[in-house]
Amino acid sequence: MNKTLVTMAVQSAIFSTAVAISGPVFAAQEQALSQVELQQTAENNTSEQAKSDKTEKITVTGSRLRRDSFSVATPMATLGVEAIEDTGLGSLSEILVQELPQIAEGVANTNSQSYVSVTGLSTIDLRDLGSNRTLTLIDGRRTVSNSYSGNYVSLSTIPAGMVQKVEIITGGASATYGSDAIAGVVNIITQKDKEGFAFKGRYGDSHEGGGEEISLDLDYGTEFADSRGYLFFSASFDEQKGLDYWDRKRAQQEDVFRYNAELMCNQMLTENDYQCMRDITKADWRNRSDGLPGGVFGETSRNDTQFWYDGQTLRNDWKDNEEKYGIHANQYEWLKVPDEALSAALKLDFEVTDDVLAYYQIQYSENKSVNVKSPEDDYEGAAALVIDPVTGAPSRVAPGYIPMDNPFVPEEIRNAGLYRDRIYWDRRFSEVGPVTTDNKRTTLRTWGGLQGTVFNGEWDWDISASYGRTTQDQTRLNELNTLRVREALQAERLDDGTIQCKSEAARAEGCVPLNLFGEGSITPEMANYIRANPVIDSTVEQFNIVGYVAGDLFELPAGAVGAVFGAEYRKDKQDLRVSDDQQYGGITFNIVPEFSGDVNVTEIFGELAIPVLKDQEFAKELNVTVASRFADYSWSDSNIVGSHNLAVVWEIADGYMFRGSYARAQRAPSIAELLSPPRGDYDSFDDICDGLTATSTNVGHDSCRQDPVLAQLLAQDPNFEFEDRNTGYSPNTGNGELKEETADTYTFGLSLSPEIFQGVQVAVDYYDITVSDAIAQIDNNDIIRQCYASDTPFGASNNFCNDITRDAEGNIIEILQRSFNVDELTTRGYDIAAAYKYDLGDMGSLKFKADITHVIEYSKTFETNDGKQTNNYLGDMANGIFKDKASASVTWTYDDAWRVRWSAKWKDSMIHSLEDQKDYYAPLDENGDGGIFTKNDANCAAGLESCVENPEAPKFYNIPSYIRHDLSVSYKMDLENEGTLRLYGGVNNIFDNVGPFMRGYTGNYASAFGRGMGRYFFAGAEVKF
Repeated sequence: MNKTLVTMAVQSAIFSTAVAISGPVFAAQEQALSQVELQQTAENNTSEQAKSDKTEKITVTGSRLRRDSFSVATPMATLGVEAIEDTGLGSLSEILVQELPQIAEGVANTNSQSYVSVTGLSTIDLRDLGSNRTLTLIDGRRTVSNSYSGNYVSLSTIPAGMVQKVEIITGGASATYGSDAIAGVVNIITQKDKEGFAFKGRYGDSHEGGGEEISLDLDYGTEFADSRGYLFFSASFDEQKGLDYWDRKRAQQEDVFRYNAELMCNQMLTENDYQCMRDITKADWRNRSDGLPGGVFGETSRNDTQFWYDGQTLRNDWKDNEEKYGIHANQYEWLKVPDEALSAALKLDFEVTDDVLAYYQIQYSENKSVNVKSPEDDYEGAAALVIDPVTGAPSRVAPGYIPMDNPFVPEEIRNAGLYRDRIYWDRRFSEVGPVTTDNKRTTLRTWGGLQGTVFNGEWDWDISASYGRTTQDQTRLNELNTLRVREALQAERLDDGTIQCKSEAARAEGCVPLNLFGEGSITPEMANYIRANPVIDSTVEQFNIVGYVAGDLFELPAGAVGAVFGAEYRKDKQDLRVSDDQQYGGITFNIVPEFSGDVNVTEIFGELAIPVLKDQEFAKELNVTVASRFADYSWSDSNIVGSHNLAVVWEIADGYMFRGSYARAQRAPSIAELLSPPRGDYDSFDDICDGLTATSTNVGHDSCRQDPVLAQLLAQDPNFEFEDRNTGYSPNTGNGELKEETADTYTFGLSLSPEIFQGVQVAVDYYDITVSDAIAQIDNNDIIRQCYASDTPFGASNNFCNDITRDAEGNIIEILQRSFNVDELTTRGYDIAAAYKYDLGDMGSLKFKADITHVIEYSKTFETNDGKQTNNYLGDMANGIFKDKASASVTWTYDDAWRVRWSAKWKDSMIHSLEDQKDYYAPLDENGDGGIFTKNDANCAAGLESCVENPEAPKFYNIPSYIRHDLSVSYKMDLENEGTLRLYGGVNNIFDNVGPFMRGYTGNYASAFGRGMGRYFFAGAEVKF
């Protein structure tokens, strides 16, 4: 074996490392893998003679080292093509969530209804640590993000026919792959040797209707140039038509719930305030809005006569009748947002020489999603933020009252003599159209490189370059231009009867007088004048160069020491361009400013695989892997960022293996987290200065009187008392002082595949992940307290005060939400995976598979004004942290023709939310022992008037466990010319389990339980030649 300078330089260090490690045995897992590889039974049980006869070198996710296939222990979750096909689903992310319990929903079209920029994405979330802490790879390579708001890779951008299998490892893998691999890695392996032509079509629909899906896949693969080259092309189309309010009766059910602790009963809002549910029916429940298409006028506490349009006539009996005459605004919500994906990819490999392979791949996709919501509901005081384009100073503008002299005011209202010179109003602008977010994303990914061998095949090398580009064209249709609504309400009638806007300047800009009185009163010309369609166009780019060498350094008694040495350079760029109304405001939508920026990183990495023992008593093999990566980020002035991994695999005997690892992983802040200017958002808060007077003694009021705006108001009027009227405006903004998140992950595992039980595999893996310096935002109320009620004096030296802006009346009109490295996330638990294959002889074979994930702890520690606080979110539905999840399947195959698969997915019971616990259960449970009726029982025993007979426990608090069953059938037949036809179909959620009634959730369904899709049928066909 030839020795390079690198080999000789590190040889002595490796010898000493091997000696030091060979003493203690670490119960660690190689490369932080967390599930059993269920496809390798044959290799694990291969005899020693077979091993010596054939040595296959492969590369697995989590390492760049190539290993002998018989010695690879890769307890990772793997999903092959057959498992993907049997689900009957077109979304790869949805398939992974359904099949693998350690994977949670990321962004999906069943949970993104209230979002704007991420609508249409399809991501996953390993260990519930967030999609931005899960690294998605394609053939082991990083890929460009599909969103300008964070590092999110949408799995819907990859053609379905291109996927050969998906490998998932959970736990830190930054030493191998770099930033973002905190929770783990999803590696999509593309086709390598598929040949011939294939066409596949599938159609699916729900039993109740809605949620249709159509998918078409076309691919072709072939060798050429005497098998030196390989070409593969794939194209896919997938359309999901969505599921809306009218498709499900439960979605149409109105509900506003509360628990009355005094009456100890569950209440729902009705036409006549809240009433105990036991005294009413579902038909009595209400959740209405006063945003009527015809308008409500004079709605103030001072007026007993309030006018409204019932669709045909003007009435004057609106007061206190919102829950009787209002509309159910949820009727405009989607349960599942429709989207459409078209993608294509080309892969090309060519052997330039016997030792050099050139490869190239290009992928292109277009994804469209349309999220339709309610028409805008506006009223006279709904203030819109306006940013001065010169100074950047924020201010607010509201549509304003309707003047009594407005010529459109009906005589009935004018003659009522109730409103002096102005009219309060509230109206839904149905004539303008439903507010619609139209997102179109295009993604281009391309990479190419050379790989080969040197030194008589002893060392492998690979060098490649890649480029990725995502564009997102987003149009928000049918918002309102508040400035124009304000001008259009100031109308006058000329002597000739013509109605015009009063402002000459407004008329010069095309002002059209606005009539708000009655349904259909807004003409197309009026609607066009006040309509705003803000636009956001973003471009995200990534350029990457990586090269490495891998091979054996030298021999130890237990085998060869393998090594990888490499370097990587990556540059990420982002550019955001918006329309003027989007940037400067004055509309009924959040402000999003333009910005651009880039970050780059230079990294070096290395990996060593050290065989310590071989063919010893109680140690058939003992191998140690050490990996490190050092990164120099352009945004950081601090030291080099290091990621490390130490892993041990101890094969005691054939079929019995321990493994474990420790990893230090990291996530670098995204461009938006670092550089973004304030992007509009809202989050409620309470102004601590509310009730301020010259002599008030409330907490923080001494500092409030030092605030220049409030001090001036007090100086102008000694009797001034401040009343909080904030809008909750709280834009997100970047923080250039952020540093990387770090995670320490520990895994310990055992896998069993004993020869005495042929075909049986079992793996148990424990994981422990702690993320430090997690990037998060501080609660608005804590920001206010830190400014006005902390040990740091009020003023410019208090950074929290610098992020609070008040208007001339003292109201907070803006609190900047910066990201900080303030949180700590901890999760630990274990996975159990089992598989068994049983040969039925002439009747085919059965394959059993089961995966279980149990979470022991999921907690978040964060900063508050009173110091650090830790919340445990385990079993909390509001955060989606299930304590236990499982999936199981049985597959029967016969003669490579029939395949029948039954599967089940189970999720443990939950509590509705920690807020429920605080608001409802905790006050009833004085002793903390679950005795929520203890106090009431004592009151009743003492004969007190406060005794409540037949008390009720809070409803909707406990969410029961959930299970669904799926069935798929596939039959393949031979055709002429060596072709095949495969017919397949199935039923998902056979027993139509849509989960419990989820009050407060979209459509009263939970996305974790399918968002109301219910029983779903699918059928398809595939032709191959």
